[in-house]
Amino acid sequence: MNVNALTDSAVGIVVFDIDGVIRDVTGSHFRAMSDTVESLTNGCYRPTQESIDILLAEGNWNNDYEASRELILRFHESQGVPREEVNLDMQLLVDLFEQRYWGDELLKKDGYVEGVIDGYIDEEFLLIKRGYFDRLTQAGVLWGFFTGATRHSAKYVLEDRLGLTVPALFAVEDGPGKPDPTGLLEVVRQLETLNKIERPLNVIFAGDTVADQKTIGRVKELDLSRNWIGVGILPPHVHQVSEQNKIYKDALLQAGASEILLSIQDFNLERIRFWLDNGRSM
Repeated sequence: MNVNALTDSAVGIVVFDIDGVIRDVTGSHFRAMSDTVESLTNGCYRPTQESIDILLAEGNWNNDYEASRELILRFHESQGVPREEVNLDMQLLVDLFEQRYWGDELLKKDGYVEGVIDGYIDEEFLLIKRGYFDRLTQAGVLWGFFTGATRHSAKYVLEDRLGLTVPALFAVEDGPGKPDPTGLLEVVRQLETLNKIERPLNVIFAGDTVADQKTIGRVKELDLSRNWIGVGILPPHVHQVSEQNKIYKDALLQAGASEILLSIQDFNLERIRFWLDNGRSM
């Protein structure tokens, strides 16, 4: 585990979502989701990006498997078939999604990625560079990640591509998904324990979904010892469409976000310190 700040200089904690914040998954996760749904509805239904956004705006779907399943069930309901009568093999759904996402030549060993990757993951591009996290560390900001992605997918982007050294991470296999705050609390616990922090630090959770912002609302009910701040980051696929941008932004604000930023690039040290300081004075 990376100890990324000194005890006496720690000023606060930032926990990041990964998909849509650290990496653009428009051409990977969302594409694999659409393919999977289309395959398991025998080509009768392929969800659009807009329909996926509408589903995610409900704030109850933590990962792409669950979201794909729900899209399939809702399609069958629209055809007059009750969801309890739909014979859906979840293992097949997961296998279809993973094959499209990772590709045919993936070799996985103990959660780490080895070999050649030729799936949709090759279409992802990073939305931030390693230096961003180095600057946070130098400023005394502890940081970690709470994601609905699988652990091997998260570690691939964080360690293999960004070059981070075993960062604090809570992934989909580790426990309840968002908006359940268990993962957020666990990342904060890891960071404070490893950095020997004995006082409760304020926490910012930066995420791009309604579920991320609902997580902040729930964690406030469990931990009153510190201030919890939700910052919404708009995912790349809504940047260029003004109407979609506004709808997405409004959904994040209604879910409890304190501020909405266009990208993680705008979530700089000045903004982070503002919210940490503002949180302390509230």
